[in-house]
Amino acid sequence: MHVRTTSIDGVLLFVPTPHHDSRGLFTRTFDATIAAEHGIDPNSFVQDSQSRSKQGVVRGLHGRSGRGEAKLVRCAHGAVSDVVVDARPDSPTFGRHEMFRLDDETFVTLYVPPGMLHGFQALTPVADVCYRIDRPHDPREDIAVRYDDPTLAIDWPVPVTEISARDSAAGPWAAGPWPH
Repeated sequence: MHVRTTSIDGVLLFVPTPHHDSRGLFTRTFDATIAAEHGIDPNSFVQDSQSRSKQGVVRGLHGRSGRGEAKLVRCAHGAVSDVVVDARPDSPTFGRHEMFRLDDETFVTLYVPPGMLHGFQALTPVADVCYRIDRPHDPREDIAVRYDDPTLAIDWPVPVTEISARDSAAGPWAAGPWPH
């Protein structure tokens, strides 16, 4: 497994090496030692979650106020376009977003540090996304920004087929709790 940096400060990609044979494949999806070598406390993750989405569904953009939350995100089945937006006002990459393909062929895991907005779009008929989160969910700290905000100008790769009522009602980037 090797680690790649991204254009957003602190966002990392953990890229495993799947081993294929006549039975199928085997791959490591997480390595605590490698995470620790990159400044991530592997023992800090306290909650695992999974979502299943149909093709075209967008989930996000979501974040947390307060201390934020760190996430390890991977696609266990299918494929998604995953988006991270830097919402840390003091960050050199504040306001920047980057899109990553996560799928069940490469098994890449995305590390999303605290202070980010996160969302994804399902690219395949069914996509299962797994998350490891570093603190329990508290709905009072939820932040949401519209997936189609013109300031962010995220270019979702396929037509959006469905979005939750909560995400449809999310405010624009300009209304966020960060400096404007």
